[in-house]
Amino acid sequence: MRFCYFFLFLGFSISLSAQKKAPAKPAVDPIEAKVNALLAKMTLEEKIGQMTLFTTGWDVTGPTISGNHEQEIKNGKVGNVFNAHTVDFVRKIQKLAVENSRLKIPLLFGYDVIHGYKTIFPVPLAEAASWEPEMAKLSAQVAARECAAAGVNWTFAPMVDIARDPRWGRVVEGSGEDTYLGTKFAVARVQGFQGDLSGPESVIACAKHYAAYGAAQAGRDYHTTEMSDRTLREVYLPPFKACAEAGVGSFMTAFNDLNGVPASGNKYLIRDILKKEWNYKGIVVTDYTSINEMVPHGYAADNKDAARKALIAGVDMDMEGSTYMDYLKALLAEKKVTISDIDDATRRVLRQKFRLGLFDDPFKYINNEREKKTILRADHLEASREVARRSIVLLKNNGDILPLKKGLKKIAVIGPLGNSKVDMMGNWYGAGDAANCVTILEGIQKAAESGTQVGYYKGCDVNSKDTSQFAAAVKAASEAEFVILAIGESGDMTGEAASRSDIRLPGVQAALLAAIVQANPNTAIVLMNGRPLDLSNIVDIAPSILEAWYPGTQGGHAIADVLFGKYNPSGKLPITFPRSVGQVPIFYNMKNTGRPMNEGKYTSKYIDIPNTPLFVFGYGLSYTKFEYLEINTNKAVYDVNSFVKVNVTVKNTGKVAGEEVVQLYVHDIVGSVTRPVRELKGFQKVKLEPGQTILIQFQLTPKDLSFVRLDNTFGMEAGKFEVFAGGSSSATISSTFEMK
Repeated sequence: MRFCYFFLFLGFSISLSAQKKAPAKPAVDPIEAKVNALLAKMTLEEKIGQMTLFTTGWDVTGPTISGNHEQEIKNGKVGNVFNAHTVDFVRKIQKLAVENSRLKIPLLFGYDVIHGYKTIFPVPLAEAASWEPEMAKLSAQVAARECAAAGVNWTFAPMVDIARDPRWGRVVEGSGEDTYLGTKFAVARVQGFQGDLSGPESVIACAKHYAAYGAAQAGRDYHTTEMSDRTLREVYLPPFKACAEAGVGSFMTAFNDLNGVPASGNKYLIRDILKKEWNYKGIVVTDYTSINEMVPHGYAADNKDAARKALIAGVDMDMEGSTYMDYLKALLAEKKVTISDIDDATRRVLRQKFRLGLFDDPFKYINNEREKKTILRADHLEASREVARRSIVLLKNNGDILPLKKGLKKIAVIGPLGNSKVDMMGNWYGAGDAANCVTILEGIQKAAESGTQVGYYKGCDVNSKDTSQFAAAVKAASEAEFVILAIGESGDMTGEAASRSDIRLPGVQAALLAAIVQANPNTAIVLMNGRPLDLSNIVDIAPSILEAWYPGTQGGHAIADVLFGKYNPSGKLPITFPRSVGQVPIFYNMKNTGRPMNEGKYTSKYIDIPNTPLFVFGYGLSYTKFEYLEINTNKAVYDVNSFVKVNVTVKNTGKVAGEEVVQLYVHDIVGSVTRPVRELKGFQKVKLEPGQTILIQFQLTPKDLSFVRLDNTFGMEAGKFEVFAGGSSSATISSTFEMK
């Protein structure tokens, strides 16, 4: 008996020991368990339905959906809809799915909410000019709150393309030319749109356009992109990677081909980098019909071949092209695609629907009372005004003619954009209504002192050769004490399919400016535009230039706040303004050449204009002045794994309080591959009272000093570095340190 007990005890002990040593099983993600359980019940057609996205239409009665799509939703063959908004319409479509389809899977409703839904904020390029990512986060939060109240649960934003060619119309949708700045704004917008996705005021965001769309040849929309893998990874991919790390719910593929392979069929971009290297678990959706467009690209024989290549590349959802709906079932039967790829794509879509809580409440975003209370709330309008004035950049202010002096009796607002409501919104303005916009004229009338006369004279149209209205405008200018001249591009001259070969002021606006300034030198130019303009023919004439971009619903008030000195402008350019389109693409963090520009002939320069731009990246004036007194690092030599502490001393030497964006740039002097002349690696916006001096501290991490090295690994190299600080990318004070 003892023998038996001994072995029983021994067996029990071994069993306990094995239990102790066995690795703990990872906890099952409750969402993944639900996704897998639902997937197991789905037919092939239902899976393909989740991979399909169709648009609604629009007529005089409002949004519509075709009878075919209605039936397809009822049959579970369409799992996602875009351009559907307003609670009543979204409720109608959601009911088709959850009351009629076999598995009652709710729909995603996508919409282009780029810089506001009803309350329109400044265009994204303008928001980047604030150099305050928290402003972009605030803008996205308000936009999400409003569109979610209208039934939308998915926005096709943010656009995080780095763009260095102002001819490209879509430069207006991004954060400019710099990877570091663009990445900060990309993450802020994702956080603003999504929050934690727990409540009905957050929506799924979409990082677009993946990838390198902003580098289209000749600045022409949808055009070819060619670049090295090093440039792709150093310049164009970091904002996307940061969005993935921030948990963005979806990515959108680009229209362009990259090095010969269209983005929607680019396995290297989607499967290899995004899904495998970055371990991304969200949805990859195409841009509008971009799978079909692989046929005219010359990359696919027909739409069926394009569908096959898109799925193999890793595209999860077909926007509007119908290629997955039409061909995936046959392609699977022909063993040209795999069920595992279809299942993976379906999982990704279902995962986001569970994240949003749509299976618990398909009508979570559909509430008439919330829609009424949320749209155009007073705090939303105030937020729009605040972001707008922080986005305005003062480019020139000769003789400190701004802010406007008190006691003015007559102000003339002149120019085609001075009283245009629709142009305040720019492009891609969601469900914005021009009637809700405050124009420049209205803002000035509201802000002007009692007894000040404010008149408006158009002068000309934006893009016209007609000068017949000049005379009246010039007469008004000569009789006024001060002129506000509102000129630039109309809102529809930027955005998608709005590339321009000539980026000077369109029409006869430059001639109008010359005539007005001659009649009254007390003239301030208010520019409205969605790209850098070539201002070389007017910059010497204009006494003062205020870059207002397209400032949104409350833009007129924001511009007036700056003109009258209620707000001291603090914006800085997020993108370079060239002297000539012949310099394009031009950007601050270029690389040096073996023959840098000097007085000799055989050096890298133009023979007709300087190499330098008209206005550099990071540039922007204030109504006060700032002096950079000192920059130093706490040590001269660091270990390669150390953090570098940089101290910068700045003083407000002017007579009024103001905010300055203190910018930190680094130059890796010698590398295994050539490095840019300087790169932005830190910035802080600080407010200083007159005469105040402040010490600002930055910290450079090893990652900040890393790059794609000669062997294609990412990391830092030992050596000497130069660090610059200033109010723009042309900062002059510097210090050096060494990494060993």
